[in-house]
Amino acid sequence: MGARRITLAVALSLGLAGSTGSAAAAGLTDPVHQWLPSDKADTWTWQWSDATYVRQPVKETYTVAKSDGPSFELGWTTGDDPTAARGTIDYQRTDAGLVNTDWSGTAPPAAMPILCATAGQCGNSLAGVHFQLIWGTRSPVLLEPLVRGTSWSTLGGAGSDVVSDNRYIGRRIVKVPAFPQGVSASGIESDVSQAGALGDPFGSGVRTVWWVYGVGPVAITFRHTGGDVTSAQLLQTSLRPQPPPPDANWFPLAAGQKAEFQWRNSKWLKKPSRQRFDVAQVVHGTARVNVKHLSGPIRVAGSYVFTERLDGLIALQGVTRSASLTKFPSLGPRRLPSAQRRHLITPYDLMSFGFNPILPAYPAAGQRWASSRTSRDFKLFGVNGNARVVGVRSVRVPAGRFRALAVVSHLRQPGFPFGSGTRTSYFAAGRGLVKLVFRHDDGSVSTVVRLK
Repeated sequence: MGARRITLAVALSLGLAGSTGSAAAAGLTDPVHQWLPSDKADTWTWQWSDATYVRQPVKETYTVAKSDGPSFELGWTTGDDPTAARGTIDYQRTDAGLVNTDWSGTAPPAAMPILCATAGQCGNSLAGVHFQLIWGTRSPVLLEPLVRGTSWSTLGGAGSDVVSDNRYIGRRIVKVPAFPQGVSASGIESDVSQAGALGDPFGSGVRTVWWVYGVGPVAITFRHTGGDVTSAQLLQTSLRPQPPPPDANWFPLAAGQKAEFQWRNSKWLKKPSRQRFDVAQVVHGTARVNVKHLSGPIRVAGSYVFTERLDGLIALQGVTRSASLTKFPSLGPRRLPSAQRRHLITPYDLMSFGFNPILPAYPAAGQRWASSRTSRDFKLFGVNGNARVVGVRSVRVPAGRFRALAVVSHLRQPGFPFGSGTRTSYFAAGRGLVKLVFRHDDGSVSTVVRLK
């Protein structure tokens, strides 16, 4: 991962190792335990209106027209009359969340604003509940895992001329006709902008969508820049709410976030090394994190790339340059030339060494996963092992006292005792890594503590 004593640049590209995933993160083909289910028997009836252009409420019924694993199509109609408005909307569940792949529908009412540069052959419409849902937010419509701090930017519209900045705003009890007693829902607020269309003020504004796990969206409010308000509510559905996955964020990746660490090894690094990590850029849950030397015998600079997906928190890449007065033991695997073998020079090296994921999506006590001999990780590290989420423990470090999620990993790198041992990593909600203890098989112990 890093260098020995001379300055080196080492890049690594990591693939997902064998993982059981999270008990709360359902498989992509599960039609029930989703933010938008897709069983062929599912039905939803909505009502929507606009304060200016569609004052008489419009009722729409949605059914699952097609379903093929993670891909499905919803068909909708405003009534039984063949001349009534109707259409389809297609979705695909991915490791990054729900994506809209296609749509079709009858033309919007003539009175509504034109959402294209010209009136002819305009493929944009807000005359429909799911058209309002995907407006400016097609890929993804909903980013997962959905945890505190989740945000993303994406495009929409027939010509990708609609831009949205989206953020998770938390959970609350929402009352709609389908759930008059109230239901726990997760909110997404979107700043939507359209430029170049005749109806730009109508195509721009702030939209809030409330999602219920096991049901789908239940309420949408679009406050347009021009002053109009479009609102939609779920009237009835064949679905029942499911317990949502926990929304604690154990390793937040928000641009501008900083962390300072100190680490030492009882045998090889007795004088501590202090390093700072800055989240420099985030796109769709994938972040570049820069590392910088603060003090101590290891002078290091570089960056890491982490991504949060339904497969878990994955280390994709690490590029570091370092110069050290300390000589660390070599790591394997033996089949690689010595110049290509990884070295542990930063806290994030210690945290991500071995195999992915670092954390499962929606982690919970008792979850387990293991390395895979066919994975990219094994080719790079040659590490056999397993990991499990132990549960929440109280941890005190210079940065404070935390209730932290403990993850214990057992690692074995044949022929390399420094690359073998037991690692315990502690993650605090909203903060990320706060402590790590790696008991190497050579008898030494690496200890990482968070300073800020």
